[in-house]
Amino acid sequence: MKSKRTLRVALRALRHVPLLIFCVFFLFPFIIMVSTSFKPIQQLYKLPIRVLPESLHLENYAKISEYIPFSLYFRNTAIITAFSMLGVVISCPMVAYSLGRIRWRGRNVLFIMTLAVMMIPYVVTMVPVYMVYAKLKMVGTWLPLIVPTYFGIPFYIFLLRQFFMGLPKDLEESARIDGSGEFNTYLRVLLPLCKPAVLTVAIFQLLNSWNDFTGPLIYLQKSSMYTLQIGLQQFKTAHTTAWPEMMAASTLICLPVIILFFFMQKSFMEGITFTGIKA
Repeated sequence: MKSKRTLRVALRALRHVPLLIFCVFFLFPFIIMVSTSFKPIQQLYKLPIRVLPESLHLENYAKISEYIPFSLYFRNTAIITAFSMLGVVISCPMVAYSLGRIRWRGRNVLFIMTLAVMMIPYVVTMVPVYMVYAKLKMVGTWLPLIVPTYFGIPFYIFLLRQFFMGLPKDLEESARIDGSGEFNTYLRVLLPLCKPAVLTVAIFQLLNSWNDFTGPLIYLQKSSMYTLQIGLQQFKTAHTTAWPEMMAASTLICLPVIILFFFMQKSFMEGITFTGIKA
């Protein structure tokens, strides 16, 4: 019995070996980035190359504000990200509920059109969309980066629709028998059950908005409104040899996303797992 149990444990451990190898492979650039952020500039060019720093050089983090207004860019990015996440959380579940749970004429046609929009590359619509925002006097503000999320994002609508379709139909039927209206059924009965999927969509939007470079580059004109990604590009352009400080700035930009994902990974994995279920 003991030998069989040992063999079972060994086989189970062997299954994780490829995952550990891939994990180390993907984590290596991040480890190098964090390690470089704590090194003095002289240590970067020493041979043989050492992954871990000989001593922690915390001055690199203090010097970031000398190159770019990091706190200002961090605030701008946080505001844009927060409002865009709010827009996605408000609009996408409602559209997904309508497409997945309510029967109305033209529903399937509109859903196919939604999927078709996902296939159009961003570069195709970039110029026409810019012209629309220019006519609306929105260029030079944060509005082009925030307003579209309040009208729904096709990919998020698709994910949430799949989740809604996986819920039992008895729930809304029971709510309607009790006299609940359509919006009340959505808000109080079905939406709370979709919390993992909604959190997953919120995390996706957080990553997209936090890491967005093209949008701020196109629409923002004043340096006081720039985001972290634009600031990092400024840093790279003006100070190409300040590698430790640049890696320190990159680490601080990545850190909030990593911390948030660490605390929300359970809900994130649940959302990814169940959005493929179909009723």
